[in-house]
Amino acid sequence: MSDTAEMPLTPVDELTFREALAELESIVTVLESNTLELEDSLARYERGVVLLGSLQRRLASAEQQVEVLMGELAAAPDDEERDTTLS
Repeated sequence: MSDTAEMPLTPVDELTFREALAELESIVTVLESNTLELEDSLARYERGVVLLGSLQRRLASAEQQVEVLMGELAAAPDDEERDTTLS
């Protein structure tokens, strides 16, 4: 019986970023140990690819949100400009 079949896997979309990253790191460690059967290695590799894709999309989304926020910050008038209108 393989390790993968023993534990039901949480859908990737239900994992937090930290959980997905930890699982990916665990998969890399196991694959590097070269202790799994071929079928288990392939299953873990496939799961790792899905996790990596999800993590990359989440990072890209977070980066886009930061850029939007930074754009809003740059567009906001600074305190001196606002203070000059108040007398």
